[in-house]
Amino acid sequence: MSLHLSYRAAPGNPWFSWQYVRDNSDTILAALREHTWLTARAVLIAALVALPLAVAAYWFRSLAAPIVALTGVLYTIPSLALFAFLAPYLGIGAITVLTVVALYALLVIVRNALAGLNQVPPEVREAAEGMGYGRWGRLFRIELPLALPGILTGVRLATVSTVALVTVGVVVGRGGLGQLIFAGFQNNFYKAQIMTGTVLCVLLALVLDLILAAVGRLLTPWLRGRNS
Repeated sequence: MSLHLSYRAAPGNPWFSWQYVRDNSDTILAALREHTWLTARAVLIAALVALPLAVAAYWFRSLAAPIVALTGVLYTIPSLALFAFLAPYLGIGAITVLTVVALYALLVIVRNALAGLNQVPPEVREAAEGMGYGRWGRLFRIELPLALPGILTGVRLATVSTVALVTVGVVVGRGGLGQLIFAGFQNNFYKAQIMTGTVLCVLLALVLDLILAAVGRLLTPWLRGRNS
């Protein structure tokens, strides 16, 4: 179900108007909720795909270059072109938006996760082998926990870029805050509407990044001791 926007304009055309925010609070909150939900789902999908790719590239060195190259090629495709290509197959709606933004998030997560795995000291891997850990045991008990800072860095970067990219979903009617921004351009360049959508995008990216940073600190207590 797409987001239908209705609004009441503030007098004049200021860049920001509290009256516009008050009169359209329901519409603004609906756009913000949709934007947040699309971002969270897209990053989760990207992480679930990117982490196995990073592990495959880590285990099989011959796959590293092709995997990074493939995600890099996907990242260079113009977003509007990708929407135009996928929409006839996936339809107009959230699935298309999630697919496009998740594909763009792959590169950042894959590169950072692979870098984190490659930074696991060889002596740690050898010690794990000496203790009887197999490949999967080393991965889940040793390597992924030590690579967690790099993985979380990739997820944070992907989240911030996804917040911005979700706005382009307006071309298929599911752009979250992008709906506000685009509607402002359609409404004789209504500045308050454009600025409200833009500021909320920036604030959403900042809040999500701070949340992920806090989660990272909780999951990596050994780094807190090292930095203190």
